Amino acid sequence: MNELGLDRLADVSGSLSRRRFVGMLMGSSALSIAALDRLNADVYKSVDQLNQDYLQDPSPDGVYWDALSKHFMFHDELIMMNNGTVGPMPKPVFNTLVRYFRVQVTNPYDVYNFFPSKRNEVRTKLASFINASPEEVVITRNTTEGMNFVASGLDLEPGDEVIMSTMEHPGGIHPWRLKEKRYGIKIKDVPIGLPPQSVEEITDAFTRAITPRTKVISISHTVFISGLIAPISELSEIAHERGILLLTDSAHGLGMLNLDMKELGMDFFTSSPYKWLGAPTGCGLLFVSSEVQDRLWPTIASSGWDSRRNATRFETLGQRADPIIFALGEAIDFQNRIGRDRIERRVKTLAGYLKKELETIPGVHLHTSHDPYLSAGLTAFSVEGVEPSRIVNYLREKHNIVIRTIGSARAGTRGVRVSTHIFVSMRHVDKVLEGVKYLADSA
Repeated sequence: MNELGLDRLADVSGSLSRRRFVGMLMGSSALSIAALDRLNADVYKSVDQLNQDYLQDPSPDGVYWDALSKHFMFHDELIMMNNGTVGPMPKPVFNTLVRYFRVQVTNPYDVYNFFPSKRNEVRTKLASFINASPEEVVITRNTTEGMNFVASGLDLEPGDEVIMSTMEHPGGIHPWRLKEKRYGIKIKDVPIGLPPQSVEEITDAFTRAITPRTKVISISHTVFISGLIAPISELSEIAHERGILLLTDSAHGLGMLNLDMKELGMDFFTSSPYKWLGAPTGCGLLFVSSEVQDRLWPTIASSGWDSRRNATRFETLGQRADPIIFALGEAIDFQNRIGRDRIERRVKTLAGYLKKELETIPGVHLHTSHDPYLSAGLTAFSVEGVEPSRIVNYLREKHNIVIRTIGSARAGTRGVRVSTHIFVSMRHVDKVLEGVKYLADSA
């Protein structure tokens, strides 16, 4: 139904019975959804045809990915290589976002009548996407909120220890710093190499830091400074053998990696779908294992915090911007259409090529491991004698490529970071390499 039809509906609503009016409203929503399905159908038809053409190829060539990249709405031939901050939305995700905000504008009745059931559909879809139960999924606003929910909700005594790495994001550090200041807990930092040389280097460092007072290990799964993918399944085993809880900050993991909560085995997991999954900003994921839900207090309380028997009791936030959540569901549909294994493989292939070629350039120091088990789509590096901001500015001015600076000189982590997602091509990576080589030669 178009805007004129909705206006006419509003004009005559006073003369209709309540039952008939409600029926017409539901009909208008159905028409809106049908229009949305038609709007997205061509995109999914294109993806399905690509998959059919490459049915026997789990790692298709650039033609496949070039065709997929056209379903992203880039402006002025922008080459976006900073998914680590905010990524773009595929067209179907944007269409869904706009369509449901239009429903809210034209038919607020559906915000409380129709939207709640659809929100639960997204929860189920998100749970399946990470191999979890819907009863273990909390839809938050971002990773930082999830980290705060866990830090604020756990009962800890003065002197209890929380172990973190030296590579944590401020959103993972400060919830614990606040708890340290309020309740007298102790925080221990474990150094991680830049890059670490093996899984054992990381697991051994954390094992040595554990004491009888250690209650929580809080660590980035996807390290924003260095691009490290931490060995979470191994750390989960170490933690659980000693009765320690494991919280992971995987801000970049959702949409970059094919995630499996059961395989990873941690107690709490947080992520930001607007980085690599293609969802809009304003939605996040908090996974709370069913085995530890009774150990976590809600941080925000409204109706249901004390009566619900699953993770939704941590989500009593009142009215939400539901169109953002529905767009998250569409982002999951888009990636599922391509295939999560295929996406992870492509992301790592691009990053592997970038790292291999960077090491041939004199003066370049890689901050990211070559090991595909310890790295994925984030590649960090520095160039001797070249200020990182100069690299960022040069690539934007010369090639319209967006990357970012990262880390700090004081900590020895200062450099630049490049994201290689599925809409990036080998040609784009070559442009990065060309720019880095030029700046390294002129240093």
